[in-house]
Amino acid sequence: MIGILRTVVLDAPDIKSLAAFYADLAGLDEHYADDEWITLNAADGTRLGFQRAPDHVPPRWPDPAYPQQLHLDLRVPDMAAAVERAVKLGATRLPGGGETFTVLADLAGHPFCLCQSDGDSTTIADVAIDCASAGPLARFYGELLGLPVTWEGEGGAMISTEGRLPVIFQEVADHRAPRWPDPAHPQQLHLDVEVADADAAEAAVLALGGVRLSGGGDNWRVYADPVGHPFCLVW
Repeated sequence: MIGILRTVVLDAPDIKSLAAFYADLAGLDEHYADDEWITLNAADGTRLGFQRAPDHVPPRWPDPAYPQQLHLDLRVPDMAAAVERAVKLGATRLPGGGETFTVLADLAGHPFCLCQSDGDSTTIADVAIDCASAGPLARFYGELLGLPVTWEGEGGAMISTEGRLPVIFQEVADHRAPRWPDPAHPQQLHLDVEVADADAAEAAVLALGGVRLSGGGDNWRVYADPVGHPFCLVW
């Protein structure tokens, strides 16, 4: 394990409205907010971040020229009621879905799925990462986050363990990677990974096949996974 998944971060031009949408939809509490960043916390410790991106280009599901890159899955106890609530909050129904899940877009255009569950509240089920080949990317993130590969099969893979947010890897045809920091090929969402020693963590990430990207600050650095998705090491 190099670090722990700390936050799933969504880019948006209007972070206040998008954060309010997810707070209402999933019962999340605001932990921090300024003009450029908002953090919401779930009762189980899952964190969503909202990063201001004034030139954000939204996905156009299911157009592969404007891909989602990553998306959230939420568990809901009543699918019809949850979809109705999401639409009232500003979500848009998208094509796709099935008996147990519905695809929608949030206020910034990010697709997300509502998934039927046996629970009694709406919770964040997992974060899913698009790629051309799920197995190798699952093993990269498994080493990065200290999570075992718990499923690998046709079309995808998953890393998970009790008490941690699962990460799913979803194979898509003609996957087009982000081109950081080009806003015409945006990351859409990214993961913040908390580490204890930034230099040691960077060496380990590079050894696994990650790439250092431009950007960073006093307590964060930017990298790309082996298929081009940016993520940050934070401390």
